[in-house]
Amino acid sequence: MLDIKFVKENKDLVLASIKNRNVKTPIDLDRLIELSKDRSRIRQQIDELNQKRNQAAKDKDIELGKKLKEEGAKLEAEFNKIDKEYFDILILIPNIPSADTPVGPDSSGNKVLRQFGEKPKFDFKPREHFDLGKELGIIDNEKAGEVSGARFTYLKGDLARMQLAIMNLATSLIADPHKNELKEIIAKNDLQVPAAPFCFVIPPTLIKPAVLNRMARLEPREDRYHLPADDLYLVGSAEHTLGPLHMDETLAAESLPIRYLGYSTSYRREAGTYGKDTRGILRVHQFDKLEMEVFCLPEDSYKEQELMVSIQETLLKKLGLPYQVVLICTGDMGSPDHRQIDIETWMPGQNCYRETHTTDLTTSYQSRRLNTKFKNKDGKPEYVHMVDGTLVAIGRILIAIMENYQQKDGSIKIPEILIPEMGQEFIQGKKI
Repeated sequence: MLDIKFVKENKDLVLASIKNRNVKTPIDLDRLIELSKDRSRIRQQIDELNQKRNQAAKDKDIELGKKLKEEGAKLEAEFNKIDKEYFDILILIPNIPSADTPVGPDSSGNKVLRQFGEKPKFDFKPREHFDLGKELGIIDNEKAGEVSGARFTYLKGDLARMQLAIMNLATSLIADPHKNELKEIIAKNDLQVPAAPFCFVIPPTLIKPAVLNRMARLEPREDRYHLPADDLYLVGSAEHTLGPLHMDETLAAESLPIRYLGYSTSYRREAGTYGKDTRGILRVHQFDKLEMEVFCLPEDSYKEQELMVSIQETLLKKLGLPYQVVLICTGDMGSPDHRQIDIETWMPGQNCYRETHTTDLTTSYQSRRLNTKFKNKDGKPEYVHMVDGTLVAIGRILIAIMENYQQKDGSIKIPEILIPEMGQEFIQGKKI
């Protein structure tokens, strides 16, 4: 959510942001500004009336006190009506994109910043992960469909073990105090950030709709799983319950940045997705993720985002996967995002790059809604900046490994860094 003062002083910039982000819902800024003035005026009237009521109580003037109480009730009702309309409009306004965010209508406007790694060359036609997984007996969509419905899956045998190995590798990278490689990543990428490790968290996977709305992640609701009996939503990412960890709190400036790494099973309906993407484990309703969330000083948020991207790249390099780093354009980024950077990993079976990681710099857009602040040098409360990013979206990384490391005989070579934990060099497959 933007500061109303900023909206008033930068109306043209806000209108450009709304246009460039392809916001479909009409947003009447003139009405919002008018409501803001009415809201302030009535709030002042309520404050003045309350002062009169206090004085009447001191004077023991019961009749005047009763009259003022009735007037106050009318003003409160008027204020609440205006306040609701005011916030209904204000929360629709997307964040302002960064200066380097490309202007574009959709993913066609995204900008590739850099590429790393050589794409594997095969002397056979590379197969897609779902064919490999079925043949090796390590992915079972058919039985999962009978048990749970379409777009659920069983990961079996060596592929399930590989998931755990990847999770352990990723966690040890930034959140294991005995193996933490954060200092090395910071030094290698010449980043001017502290080396405080990420605190590992296993957060709830259910969230109240009001809190999800404060995270600006409630919409689109059709992508969420809702439990009507409890009025709770299943999270679509650990970010959804990591972000509110400090809602309605004022943090000490010297404690920032605060970094978290959350592991969560996540759920998304993936409404409107059809065709080949629904086969295998690319677009499923249930998946596991490791998600990073950082609370920091406003002047440090760009640095923290670059740290997250460096961590993501380090992991992909360790796994030996080719990838490209992409700056997301205005029409393709989320409403809370000020700056979004994705990493797309090469999938040879599909002959294209596919998104495996994202980092979202939301500035104070989410923290303003969550009321998460810190005290600045003058002792005044100010909203923190928030940054979130994928460390591992496990299904997509498994796909990338399967397709990049596939062999002519249908087996899958295990990335060298995972061999010690898995105790083998190949997934040969075994029907169970």
